[in-house]
Amino acid sequence: MTNRTIDLYWSVRSPYCYLALDRLLALQGDGVTIHLKPVYPIAIRDPNFFKVRASKHYRSYSMLDTPRIAECHGIPFRRPVPDPIVQNLETGEIAIDQPHVRLITRLTMLAAEQGRGMAFIDQTARLLWDGGTDNWDQGSHMTDAARRAGLDYNELLAEAETDPDSIDARIQKNEAAQEAAGHSGVPLMVYDGEPFFGQDRIDLLRWRMGL
Repeated sequence: MTNRTIDLYWSVRSPYCYLALDRLLALQGDGVTIHLKPVYPIAIRDPNFFKVRASKHYRSYSMLDTPRIAECHGIPFRRPVPDPIVQNLETGEIAIDQPHVRLITRLTMLAAEQGRGMAFIDQTARLLWDGGTDNWDQGSHMTDAARRAGLDYNELLAEAETDPDSIDARIQKNEAAQEAAGHSGVPLMVYDGEPFFGQDRIDLLRWRMGL
């Protein structure tokens, strides 16, 4: 029987992950099993990335590229309000305190461990990125998104707040596995040991899988 299982390394702050979401869900619909592996964004894993290592064109190109990909695929798109990462966009400096991205990544990890990871990002990625919700972190937005994914937000939140270090340790294992697979970017799909990096590699992945 043909192997139709992939590991998906995913960052909640990546616009490219969001822009890949519908095509990844379509893979699921075609019988592909997706093991969601949440990782922290590069800005958290390497706080100097945007200050030192990123190309000077990195942000300006992303700001040009992501809306046109969304337009090409007919995907509603706007950058999250608020940004999951607290960052000075002028200097690239990343704040030490990161309440949003750490919490939502931990919640995504817990959802994945309950076998509801893809359902969870189906709801939460749209909440952040489709432009339909301001202040996604307030009110009942996250509670409602979790409920639509078949999860109890209060239970997830209680575990995330009680055991953050253990959850982070499991996320770090994902990050180590991602590096070992051959790339540190997202979205990264790994099929039969072969990495496919980027939302523009999903068709190539389909070809490799014979879909």
